[in-house]
Amino acid sequence: MTKSKIIHLVDDEEAIRKSAGFMLRTSGFTVHSYSSGTEFLKAAPNASTGCVLLDVRMPDLDGLEVQSAMKVKGVAMPVVILTGHGDVSVAVQAMKAGAVDFIEKPFEKAALLAAIERAFARIEDTDSRALEESEAQVRLALLTPREHEVLAGLVRGHPNKTIAYDLGISSRTVEVHRASLMGKLSAHNLSDVLRIAFAAGVGRMGAR
Repeated sequence: MTKSKIIHLVDDEEAIRKSAGFMLRTSGFTVHSYSSGTEFLKAAPNASTGCVLLDVRMPDLDGLEVQSAMKVKGVAMPVVILTGHGDVSVAVQAMKAGAVDFIEKPFEKAALLAAIERAFARIEDTDSRALEESEAQVRLALLTPREHEVLAGLVRGHPNKTIAYDLGISSRTVEVHRASLMGKLSAHNLSDVLRIAFAAGVGRMGAR
C-alpha cells in the first residue's frame, strides 16, 4: 500500500482545521493539525516531512514569523500560505521568503490541491525549482515593457491604484495591462502571477 503524503495544517481557527482536515483526509492525505505556530514549531524538528499549510493571521506567532523560525530550526518543508481577503502584501512577503504558493480563504478544493501538488513536487524532485524558473522566464519574455512594470508593482504587493499612480496612468489602464499579462502567463489569479514571477527571480532581481 502506498504511504499517504503528510500535511501539517497550522491554523488557530478550529473550524478551518476541521473542514480543511476532513477535505484533505478524504483526498488521501495524512493530516496533522496544530492550533498555533508555537505548537507546530515545537513538533516540527521531529515531524515527518510533508507540506505545511500555514495560516497568516494567528495570535501568538503569525505565519511570517513561523516561516522565519522554520528556517532557523532547519525545517525545510515546503509552505503554502493560507490568507484572508486583503492579505496580498503579506502573501507577497511569504512568497519572497520561499513559500510555494498562497491560497485565499475561503479556498476552493481544486486550488488548494494544486498548490499542495506543487509543494510535494519540490520535495520529490530536486530539479523542480530549476524547471519552474526556466518555464517562468519563457513566459515573462512574452510581456511588453509596460506589462513588466505592472507586474513589478504586483510583486511589491501594490493595488491597482498605487501602480497606476506610480506609472502615471489610469487604474483602468492598469487593469487592461494586468488582464493582458495574466493571459500571456496563463495565470488564473494573482497567486499564479506571483508564483511565476518569483520562480523567474523577479522578487530577487527587483523590477524590470
